[in-house]
Amino acid sequence: MSENWEDIRAGLAVARTGTVSGAAEALQVHHATIIRRVDALEAALGARLFQRHPRGYALTEAGETLLRAATEADERFAQMAAQIAGAGDRIEGELVITSLPELSPLVLPRLIPLMAAHQGLRLRYLTDVRLFRLDAGEAHLAIRAGTRPTEPDYVVSELCRIRQCLYAAPEYLDRHGPVEDPAQHRFCLLGAEGRNAPTMRWLSERVPPANIVMVSNDGAAREAVIRAGLAVGPLAPDHATGLVEVMSLPDWESTLWLVTHVDLHRTPKVQAVLKALRQAG
Repeated sequence: MSENWEDIRAGLAVARTGTVSGAAEALQVHHATIIRRVDALEAALGARLFQRHPRGYALTEAGETLLRAATEADERFAQMAAQIAGAGDRIEGELVITSLPELSPLVLPRLIPLMAAHQGLRLRYLTDVRLFRLDAGEAHLAIRAGTRPTEPDYVVSELCRIRQCLYAAPEYLDRHGPVEDPAQHRFCLLGAEGRNAPTMRWLSERVPPANIVMVSNDGAAREAVIRAGLAVGPLAPDHATGLVEVMSLPDWESTLWLVTHVDLHRTPKVQAVLKALRQAG
Protein backbone atom coordinates (compact mmCIF):
# COMPACT_ATOMS: atom_id res chain seq x y z
CA MET A 1 0.00 0.00 0.00
CA SER A 2 1.35 3.42 -0.88
CA GLU A 3 2.26 5.45 2.19
CA ASN A 4 2.45 8.69 0.23
CA TRP A 5 -0.75 10.67 0.70
CA GLU A 6 0.24 12.99 -2.14
CA ASP A 7 0.07 10.04 -4.57
CA ILE A 8 -3.41 9.22 -3.30
CA ARG A 9 -4.51 12.87 -3.60
CA ALA A 10 -3.25 12.94 -7.18
CA GLY A 11 -5.15 9.75 -8.00
CA LEU A 12 -8.30 11.12 -6.38
CA ALA A 13 -8.02 14.38 -8.35
CA VAL A 14 -7.69 12.45 -11.64
CA ALA A 15 -10.65 10.25 -10.68
CA ARG A 16 -12.77 13.33 -9.97
CA THR A 17 -11.79 15.40 -13.02
CA GLY A 18 -11.17 12.64 -15.54
CA THR A 19 -8.05 14.31 -16.94
CA VAL A 20 -4.44 14.94 -15.91
CA SER A 21 -4.76 18.61 -16.77
CA GLY A 22 -7.89 18.97 -14.63
CA ALA A 23 -6.19 17.26 -11.70
CA ALA A 24 -3.09 19.44 -12.10
CA GLU A 25 -5.23 22.58 -12.04
CA ALA A 26 -7.16 21.39 -8.99
CA LEU A 27 -3.98 20.64 -7.03
CA GLN A 28 -1.97 23.55 -8.47
CA VAL A 29 0.91 21.35 -9.66
CA HIS A 30 2.47 20.53 -13.03
CA HIS A 31 0.74 17.85 -15.09
CA ALA A 32 3.95 15.82 -15.15
CA THR A 33 3.77 15.63 -11.36
CA ILE A 34 0.26 14.17 -11.60
CA ILE A 35 1.39 11.53 -14.11
CA ARG A 36 4.37 10.59 -11.95
CA ARG A 37 2.27 10.29 -8.79
CA VAL A 38 -0.46 8.24 -10.48
CA ASP A 39 2.17 5.87 -11.91
CA ALA A 40 3.73 5.54 -8.45
CA LEU A 41 0.33 4.86 -6.86
CA GLU A 42 -0.50 2.15 -9.40
CA ALA A 43 2.93 0.58 -8.90
CA ALA A 44 2.51 0.58 -5.12
CA LEU A 45 -0.97 -0.94 -5.33
CA GLY A 46 -0.03 -3.38 -8.06
CA ALA A 47 -3.17 -2.54 -10.01
CA ARG A 48 -4.20 -0.43 -12.99
CA LEU A 49 -6.46 2.33 -11.67
CA PHE A 50 -7.13 4.16 -14.91
CA GLN A 51 -7.60 3.29 -18.54
CA ARG A 52 -5.75 5.90 -20.58
CA HIS A 53 -7.39 7.20 -23.75
CA PRO A 54 -7.04 10.38 -25.87
CA ARG A 55 -9.89 12.16 -24.06
CA GLY A 56 -8.62 11.48 -20.55
CA TYR A 57 -8.44 8.85 -17.84
CA ALA A 58 -11.33 6.42 -17.25
CA LEU A 59 -11.62 4.56 -13.95
CA THR A 60 -11.11 0.82 -13.89
CA GLU A 61 -12.86 -1.34 -11.29
CA ALA A 62 -9.83 -0.89 -9.02
CA GLY A 63 -10.02 2.83 -9.67
CA GLU A 64 -13.65 2.90 -8.53
CA THR A 65 -12.52 1.32 -5.26
CA LEU A 66 -9.84 4.00 -4.95
CA LEU A 67 -12.39 6.76 -5.55
CA ARG A 68 -14.70 5.51 -2.79
CA ALA A 69 -11.95 4.94 -0.23
CA ALA A 70 -9.99 8.11 -1.00
CA THR A 71 -13.14 10.27 -0.97
CA GLU A 72 -14.00 8.95 2.49
CA ALA A 73 -10.45 9.63 3.69
CA ASP A 74 -10.52 13.13 2.19
CA GLU A 75 -13.77 13.91 4.03
CA ARG A 76 -12.30 12.65 7.30
CA PHE A 77 -9.26 14.88 6.83
CA ALA A 78 -11.57 17.86 6.13
CA GLN A 79 -13.54 17.11 9.29
CA MET A 80 -10.35 16.87 11.31
CA ALA A 81 -9.12 20.17 9.88
CA ALA A 82 -12.42 21.85 10.77
CA GLN A 83 -12.24 20.50 14.31
CA ILE A 84 -8.67 21.76 14.74
CA ALA A 85 -9.53 25.14 13.21
CA GLY A 86 -12.49 25.58 15.53
CA ALA A 87 -10.84 24.36 18.68
CA GLY A 88 -8.85 27.42 19.70
CA ASP A 89 -9.60 29.26 22.94
CA ARG A 90 -9.61 32.66 21.25
CA ILE A 91 -12.24 34.00 18.87
CA GLU A 92 -10.06 34.21 15.80
CA GLY A 93 -9.25 32.34 12.62
CA GLU A 94 -11.60 31.11 9.92
CA LEU A 95 -15.18 30.10 10.61
CA VAL A 96 -17.54 28.94 7.84
CA ILE A 97 -21.24 29.81 8.09
CA THR A 98 -23.74 28.56 5.52
CA SER A 99 -27.14 30.11 5.08
CA LEU A 100 -30.01 30.37 2.66
CA PRO A 101 -30.04 33.04 -0.04
CA GLU A 102 -31.98 36.17 0.95
CA LEU A 103 -31.25 35.88 4.69
CA SER A 104 -28.35 38.35 4.64
CA PRO A 105 -30.51 41.28 5.89
CA LEU A 106 -31.36 39.17 8.95
CA VAL A 107 -27.96 37.59 9.56
CA LEU A 108 -25.35 40.24 8.74
CA PRO A 109 -26.51 42.91 11.23
CA ARG A 110 -25.96 40.31 13.96
CA LEU A 111 -22.52 39.22 12.73
CA ILE A 112 -20.99 42.62 11.98
CA PRO A 113 -20.64 43.68 15.66
CA LEU A 114 -18.91 40.36 16.39
CA MET A 115 -16.48 40.90 13.51
CA ALA A 116 -15.78 44.44 14.73
CA ALA A 117 -15.09 43.21 18.26
CA HIS A 118 -12.78 40.36 17.16
CA GLN A 119 -10.45 41.59 14.45
CA GLY A 120 -8.80 38.18 14.11
CA LEU A 121 -12.04 36.43 13.17
CA ARG A 122 -12.36 35.61 9.48
CA LEU A 123 -15.85 34.57 8.40
CA ARG A 124 -16.74 32.72 5.23
CA TYR A 125 -20.44 33.34 4.70
CA LEU A 126 -21.79 31.02 2.01
CA THR A 127 -25.36 31.09 0.68
CA ASP A 128 -26.72 28.09 -1.16
CA VAL A 129 -29.91 26.05 -1.21
CA ARG A 130 -27.96 22.80 -0.91
CA LEU A 131 -27.28 21.39 2.55
CA PHE A 132 -23.60 21.64 3.46
CA ARG A 133 -22.31 18.64 5.42
CA LEU A 134 -21.10 19.71 8.83
CA ASP A 135 -19.90 16.17 9.55
CA ALA A 136 -17.57 16.35 6.54
CA GLY A 137 -16.11 19.70 7.59
CA GLU A 138 -17.84 21.74 4.87
CA ALA A 139 -18.99 24.31 7.45
CA HIS A 140 -18.82 25.08 11.18
CA LEU A 141 -22.39 26.39 11.46
CA ALA A 142 -25.46 26.28 9.25
CA ILE A 143 -28.68 28.28 9.19
CA ARG A 144 -31.48 26.13 7.81
CA ALA A 145 -35.22 26.51 7.26
CA GLY A 146 -38.12 24.09 7.29
CA THR A 147 -38.38 20.99 9.42
CA ARG A 148 -35.98 20.59 12.34
CA PRO A 149 -32.74 18.80 11.25
CA THR A 150 -32.47 15.33 12.75
CA GLU A 151 -28.90 14.20 12.03
CA PRO A 152 -27.65 12.43 15.18
CA ASP A 153 -24.36 14.37 15.52
CA TYR A 154 -25.91 17.80 14.99
CA VAL A 155 -26.80 20.28 17.74
CA VAL A 156 -29.94 22.17 16.70
CA SER A 157 -31.66 25.21 18.20
CA GLU A 158 -34.29 27.60 16.93
CA LEU A 159 -33.05 30.97 15.68
CA CYS A 160 -36.37 32.65 14.92
CA ARG A 161 -39.53 32.40 12.91
CA ILE A 162 -39.84 34.42 9.73
CA ARG A 163 -43.06 35.71 8.23
CA GLN A 164 -43.73 34.95 4.59
CA CYS A 165 -45.94 37.13 2.41
CA LEU A 166 -46.97 37.67 -1.19
CA TYR A 167 -46.17 41.04 -2.71
CA ALA A 168 -47.12 42.92 -5.85
CA ALA A 169 -46.23 46.27 -7.37
CA PRO A 170 -48.97 48.97 -7.30
CA GLU A 171 -48.89 48.96 -11.13
CA TYR A 172 -49.72 45.24 -11.18
CA LEU A 173 -52.70 45.73 -8.87
CA ASP A 174 -53.92 48.66 -10.98
CA ARG A 175 -54.01 46.39 -14.05
CA HIS A 176 -55.13 43.07 -12.53
CA GLY A 177 -57.09 44.01 -9.41
CA PRO A 178 -56.79 42.62 -5.85
CA VAL A 179 -55.29 39.19 -5.29
CA GLU A 180 -58.24 37.23 -3.95
CA ASP A 181 -58.17 34.13 -6.16
CA PRO A 182 -54.55 33.09 -6.96
CA ALA A 183 -55.76 31.14 -9.99
CA GLN A 184 -56.62 34.48 -11.64
CA HIS A 185 -53.16 36.04 -11.26
CA ARG A 186 -49.64 35.78 -12.63
CA PHE A 187 -46.80 34.62 -10.38
CA CYS A 188 -43.03 34.67 -10.11
CA LEU A 189 -41.94 31.81 -7.83
CA LEU A 190 -39.05 29.88 -6.36
CA GLY A 191 -37.97 26.67 -8.07
CA ALA A 192 -37.66 23.16 -6.65
CA GLU A 193 -35.42 24.41 -3.84
CA GLY A 194 -38.39 26.24 -2.30
CA ARG A 195 -41.03 23.56 -2.71
CA ASN A 196 -41.18 22.84 1.04
CA ALA A 197 -41.72 26.45 2.07
CA PRO A 198 -45.24 26.92 3.51
CA THR A 199 -46.06 29.63 0.97
CA MET A 200 -44.95 27.49 -1.95
CA ARG A 201 -46.90 24.44 -0.77
CA TRP A 202 -50.03 26.58 -0.52
CA LEU A 203 -49.54 28.17 -3.94
CA SER A 204 -48.73 24.88 -5.70
CA GLU A 205 -52.27 23.69 -4.94
CA ARG A 206 -53.91 26.85 -6.26
CA VAL A 207 -51.87 28.36 -9.09
CA PRO A 208 -52.10 26.76 -12.57
CA PRO A 209 -48.69 26.20 -14.22
CA ALA A 210 -49.75 28.49 -17.08
CA ASN A 211 -49.98 31.38 -14.59
CA ILE A 212 -46.33 31.10 -13.54
CA VAL A 213 -44.43 33.61 -15.67
CA MET A 214 -41.00 32.95 -14.15
CA VAL A 215 -39.27 30.52 -11.81
CA SER A 216 -35.91 31.44 -10.28
CA ASN A 217 -33.70 30.56 -7.32
CA ASP A 218 -32.30 34.11 -7.49
CA GLY A 219 -34.13 36.42 -5.10
CA ALA A 220 -32.91 39.54 -6.88
CA ALA A 221 -34.30 38.26 -10.18
CA ARG A 222 -37.70 37.51 -8.66
CA GLU A 223 -37.77 40.89 -6.96
CA ALA A 224 -37.03 42.64 -10.28
CA VAL A 225 -39.92 40.91 -12.04
CA ILE A 226 -42.33 41.68 -9.19
CA ARG A 227 -41.22 45.32 -9.03
CA ALA A 228 -41.71 45.60 -12.81
CA GLY A 229 -45.40 44.83 -12.27
CA LEU A 230 -45.26 41.57 -14.20
CA ALA A 231 -46.26 39.17 -11.44
CA VAL A 232 -47.08 38.52 -7.80
CA GLY A 233 -44.59 36.59 -5.70
CA PRO A 234 -43.15 35.76 -2.28
CA LEU A 235 -40.38 38.00 -0.97
CA ALA A 236 -38.72 38.57 2.36
CA PRO A 237 -40.24 41.70 3.97
CA ASP A 238 -36.79 43.31 4.01
CA HIS A 239 -36.82 43.22 0.20
CA ALA A 240 -40.36 44.52 -0.26
CA THR A 241 -40.05 48.27 0.35
CA GLY A 242 -42.44 50.10 -1.98
CA LEU A 243 -44.39 46.95 -2.80
CA VAL A 244 -47.87 46.03 -1.57
CA GLU A 245 -48.43 43.04 0.70
CA VAL A 246 -51.34 41.23 -0.92
CA MET A 247 -51.58 38.05 1.16
CA SER A 248 -50.17 36.43 4.29
CA LEU A 249 -51.52 33.48 6.28
CA PRO A 250 -50.56 32.50 9.85
CA ASP A 251 -49.31 29.07 8.82
CA TRP A 252 -46.94 30.62 6.30
CA GLU A 253 -44.41 31.26 9.06
CA SER A 254 -41.17 29.33 8.65
CA THR A 255 -38.68 28.36 11.36
CA LEU A 256 -34.97 29.07 11.00
CA TRP A 257 -32.60 26.64 12.73
CA LEU A 258 -29.04 27.07 13.98
CA VAL A 259 -27.12 23.86 13.32
CA THR A 260 -23.63 22.91 14.53
CA HIS A 261 -21.71 19.66 14.81
CA VAL A 262 -21.39 18.20 18.30
CA ASP A 263 -17.57 18.12 18.00
CA LEU A 264 -17.37 21.89 17.46
CA HIS A 265 -20.46 23.15 19.26
CA ARG A 266 -18.70 24.07 22.53
CA THR A 267 -15.67 25.80 21.01
CA PRO A 268 -15.45 29.51 21.96
CA LYS A 269 -15.52 30.62 18.32
CA VAL A 270 -18.72 28.75 17.49
CA GLN A 271 -20.35 29.78 20.77
CA ALA A 272 -19.56 33.44 20.06
CA VAL A 273 -21.22 33.25 16.65
CA LEU A 274 -24.25 31.44 18.06
CA LYS A 275 -24.64 34.13 20.73
CA ALA A 276 -24.35 36.90 18.12
CA LEU A 277 -26.95 35.30 15.85
CA ARG A 278 -29.42 34.97 18.71
CA GLN A 279 -29.23 38.69 19.44
CA ALA A 280 -32.18 40.77 18.25
CA GLY A 281 -31.41 42.30 14.87
